[in-house]
Amino acid sequence: MRVPVLVWASLEDRQRQKILWRSEQDISAVMPLVNEIIERVRVEGDAALVRYTRQFNDADLSGIPLAVQEREFEEAEKALPGQVKAAVRSCARNVRICHERQLPSPMTLGEVQPGVYAGERATPISSVGLYAPRGKGSFPSSTYMMAVPAQVAGVPRTVVVTPPDTSGRCDPATLFAARLCGAHEVYRVGGVQALAALAYGTKSISRVDKLLGPGNQYVTAAKRILAAVVDVGLPAGPSESMILADASADPFRLALDLLIEAEHGPDSQALLVTDSAATADAVAKLLPGLIRELPEPRATYVEKVLENYGGIILARGMEEAAHIADAVAPEHLQIATAEPLQTLSLVRNAGEILLGQNTPFSLANYAIGANAVLPTGGKARTCSALSVRDFMKFSSVACLTAAGYDALQDPAITLADYEGFPAHAKALRERRKNEPEIVHQA
Repeated sequence: MRVPVLVWASLEDRQRQKILWRSEQDISAVMPLVNEIIERVRVEGDAALVRYTRQFNDADLSGIPLAVQEREFEEAEKALPGQVKAAVRSCARNVRICHERQLPSPMTLGEVQPGVYAGERATPISSVGLYAPRGKGSFPSSTYMMAVPAQVAGVPRTVVVTPPDTSGRCDPATLFAARLCGAHEVYRVGGVQALAALAYGTKSISRVDKLLGPGNQYVTAAKRILAAVVDVGLPAGPSESMILADASADPFRLALDLLIEAEHGPDSQALLVTDSAATADAVAKLLPGLIRELPEPRATYVEKVLENYGGIILARGMEEAAHIADAVAPEHLQIATAEPLQTLSLVRNAGEILLGQNTPFSLANYAIGANAVLPTGGKARTCSALSVRDFMKFSSVACLTAAGYDALQDPAITLADYEGFPAHAKALRERRKNEPEIVHQA
């Protein structure tokens, strides 16, 4: 295949829109099927889960409990190679250390003026559902990226749903990670039907208060529909990556890193934006050979990504490159320039930002500790990476002394009158009408 180099300044609006719009938002074609699955699960419950698991995963769950049993966790741990278990433990430990630093104070209550105290109290969400995908591979890393901050936050009920294989078994590394990181329940159900079960509840799966987890276009569509029923958290759809590079970057490493997120699937996005024509040409020449070295179906995935939602873009300078990054607001952003911190100061929108060519997407996805469940589809303009805060809620707390009440009464009455709320004002004007009169003795 030939990888073209696109000059951003010369692109037509429709070409730029294709890059900015990308696959996650192009989900209209799957919405009817997703709606149907959700409705059938809402009405039929477990029966629909079994039927759709047979249809989409070729697994017959008839007579098999949807909940993963204790012996299955034990068998998974025994069957899993020691090297894999050690890797999960090591990476999950880094995630824990990083996320423990995010824990807020249980309550803050400070004096804003004499006698007036205001702040907030942090408490964990009562129940959360975590989606661990398996469509194009097994992802224990997604499990510990979500389950660790849930455990750190103190969520009382953490539920993991993940698709089974054709025998009805879940990926052993995902089960190991779920148990290691404190998940309370795991179910052998995936796809749209799993999210619907978590949102509405079935006989086997009790509903949760919040859904989190990455997924494909079907999962993304399901979250949009279920948002009216349950909190669906940050939008984490098909993978996206962008690299900002100048002439100082190593083209071979750039080409290697461009393949990382692209191999997730044909609906992913992978972009290199550089102000160096020589760098762009060098990477374009390296990519076809590197793609040929990948096994199928990953090689085909990468080719489709570079043909549809990815590629190489030539910018007129780093300021324009940063402008492109802000417009795309990618899930993963690597800055491979001579002065990464200086380039960082030009960028505002990205789910994660990796500085330098010693910090590839691969290490961030697994091992560094910062969360790799990130906003996609341009939502990094307003959304943040998954964190402990996603598993907590914050209640405003306030308290007034008598002196504090007296200080606020008049301005509050004035505003209540202005806004036309007589009961607001009456509650303040007449609040002390029946207080006993204080008799002062000589």
